[in-house]
Amino acid sequence: MAETNEKGRRLKTRSWMTTDGVERSPNRAMLRAVGFAEEDFEKPMIGVASTWSEITPCNFHINRLAEKVKEGVRVGGGVPQIFNTITVSDGISMGHEGMKFSLPSREVIADSIELVANAMRFDGVVAIGGCDKNMPGCLMALARLDVPSVFVYGGTILPGTCAGHDVDIVSVFEAVGQYSAGSISLEQLHEVEVKAIPGAGSCGGMYTANTMACAIEALGMSLPGGSSMPAVTARKMEDCYTAGQAVIRMLEKGITTKDILTKNAFENAITVVLALGGSTNAVLHLIAIARQIDVPLTIDDFDRISRKVPHLADLKPGGQYSMYDLDKAGGTQAVMKLLLDAGMLHGDTLTVTGLTLAENLKNAPPFAEGQQIVRPLDNPLHPTGPVVILRGNLAPEGAVCKIAGLAVTQLRGPARVFNGEEETFKAIMNDVVQPGDVVVIRYEGPKGGPGMREMLAVTAALVGKGLGEKVGLITDGRFSGGTHGLVVGHIAPEAQLGGPIAAIQDGDIILIDGENYRLELELTDEEIATRLQNWTAPAPTYTRGVLAKYSKLVTSAALGAVTE
Repeated sequence: MAETNEKGRRLKTRSWMTTDGVERSPNRAMLRAVGFAEEDFEKPMIGVASTWSEITPCNFHINRLAEKVKEGVRVGGGVPQIFNTITVSDGISMGHEGMKFSLPSREVIADSIELVANAMRFDGVVAIGGCDKNMPGCLMALARLDVPSVFVYGGTILPGTCAGHDVDIVSVFEAVGQYSAGSISLEQLHEVEVKAIPGAGSCGGMYTANTMACAIEALGMSLPGGSSMPAVTARKMEDCYTAGQAVIRMLEKGITTKDILTKNAFENAITVVLALGGSTNAVLHLIAIARQIDVPLTIDDFDRISRKVPHLADLKPGGQYSMYDLDKAGGTQAVMKLLLDAGMLHGDTLTVTGLTLAENLKNAPPFAEGQQIVRPLDNPLHPTGPVVILRGNLAPEGAVCKIAGLAVTQLRGPARVFNGEEETFKAIMNDVVQPGDVVVIRYEGPKGGPGMREMLAVTAALVGKGLGEKVGLITDGRFSGGTHGLVVGHIAPEAQLGGPIAAIQDGDIILIDGENYRLELELTDEEIATRLQNWTAPAPTYTRGVLAKYSKLVTSAALGAVTE
């Protein structure tokens, strides 16, 4: 016991401020009331940041995962404490005003974890996330804290089944458009609604949650294989238990987040996202995480890497398969091993295991025999990355486009301009939008929305109407990872700041060129400047509360839309 206690004292790099000495008697008294035994004061204190909530299936089970992390910490020699932070359900807030609060929640999550972990002087932190924004929110906090930390992904949902086919949340959004187009009945729409979400876990395609889980594993911040495990499995429970032990091992070795989150680690994450055909939101979130620790990551890095990394995985929304299918085929580890062997990953980056990425991947599972989900490098779905950065006179600071699974990656057509998501959705449902149009949705940026809403309801309605590859769509807002079609988001500068998107008028000709990385408004610079001189920014839609505060503090989408 004496040896264990001495080791524990040595690992109390910060918590000694809370627990040690006569003057901390009141502090210890409070901790005794929440379950500390005498010997616990000699052990390192580990915070377990739980994003458990009953409001979304993505996080519905995370309370059980947090308890398993506690077991691992306790057995590893630490004393764990669970604390909670918020989550916003992207799927449930989609398509209405509630989505304005989604991206700002990322900042609140990061701030709240940082606040609690620093106030308690935790020696290490394990954070567990599920829905889209709490994952980068957790990583932003762990980056700021710079203590031994592990991220655990809550896990992917199992697919639903309807009429003999796998379905998920995106199937429901698209079914709304199909019903409006008259291609399915109200009864068929209801059947998809009822069967799409079978239980706990994050949305099942290579949407934002699964994308960020894979990115975080590639960063080295979660345990090997954790990103592709289904949520409700014994394997995920073991992942949590092992994470609790891993954070103690990191304390013993003196490994902190800044040792792991290097520029090369971020390049690994980008590479994996591109090979898997991940969400455009990865651009926003990885830049936001990097900015917490001054790693110089920009959209130019995504552009550079995208031009040389092939798209390999046939995953939804642009492809056929789900994360559950990828897991059965070998999981993220098998994909990373393929990329490492091809020289596309930095194998010497450190991870939360205390080993390098290359050392972790020595034991990576092989691909299942005959699997059809991940293509070989010499026969990719596309020779370059499916998430591309577009520039041009409409996006001086850049814009983001996802061309995964598209037969059409170029479109030139007349603008159909809308000042917000609601009027766009109504126009689509009323058949105002026609083949060949370029739909423009503006004043949905970080400041202008405010909150930079996702447009899944709009893009899914286009797909459901049969217009998915017959129209283009551009916005200063952003898209769900479930979006597909020729769509361009994150246009910067945004309309609220007088970006060129504010100058577009109905009928102007716009060129979207995903192959040549261009986004152009076919007007002279002089005409655009003249229009903007006669333009006035709309008054803020929120003058108090969290969105008013967010609008004042948020940066450009090109900088990760972080608050500074």
